[in-house]
Amino acid sequence: MASVQLSSALQANLVSLQNTDNVLRSTQNRLATGMRVSNALDNPANFFAAAGHTQRADLMSALKDNIGEAIQTVKEADKGVSSVKDLIEGIRGQLTQARTALNDTTNSVSLLTGIASNYNELIRQLNNTANDASYKGVNFLSGGTLSVNFNENATTTLSVTGFNASASGLAITSGTATGAGTTTSATFATSANLSTIETSLNTALATLQTQSANLASNLTILSSRNTFISDTVNTLREGATKLTEADQNQEGANLLTLQTRQQLGITALSISSQSAQGILRLF
Repeated sequence: MASVQLSSALQANLVSLQNTDNVLRSTQNRLATGMRVSNALDNPANFFAAAGHTQRADLMSALKDNIGEAIQTVKEADKGVSSVKDLIEGIRGQLTQARTALNDTTNSVSLLTGIASNYNELIRQLNNTANDASYKGVNFLSGGTLSVNFNENATTTLSVTGFNASASGLAITSGTATGAGTTTSATFATSANLSTIETSLNTALATLQTQSANLASNLTILSSRNTFISDTVNTLREGATKLTEADQNQEGANLLTLQTRQQLGITALSISSQSAQGILRLF
């Protein structure tokens, strides 16, 4: 089959029209997708740089979720500490009543027996509170620990260590207190015994104050890193977008220009073919 030979003018105009059509299709795709780099062929450097930013942002987002869970764990422990403090103040109130009961020679034994029962119940509830202050299986009031990563390579971390907030851990007399009874060995038998218990309560409160400050410090660190990671993720995603997104205004202007150029190319192609058409008029 014989090939069709085009004149040089027709060939030049046809190539120009094809090039315009290719650029026009690319511009239309950018307007439709909003992306000037949608695959590696568009711009390899920008495409893979944006992919790297997006991948790191995804990894950092996962870390942000873990930090959020760690914050909730610390908050749960802090609520537990507050509850334990309230219970200790309740125990202190029982000691105040016990001192009054020691001066009541008539009903001293029965009163102290009731106070001892209340004391034991408060100790039991204190232990229960310390045991229940857990979040996702981590309990900082039972000596639990938690390690939190702050970057995708796990090279920056924070280790949060709890403490024993039970009565025994705080060195408070266990919940087996007895009333006055017939000997001075009973828990509430003498003012000296009550003073010893109150001293242990003061020490326990001091310990709780110190540990509460530690929890607050860790919470500040976690909250700060959580905010920082959120900002980092936003920065990475913004960087990836700037490397790949299309300028809609510019692409719109390009589309109008290319459409005009396409029409001119078609007109030029028609003019170039007129010389060949002139030969037909000879017949």
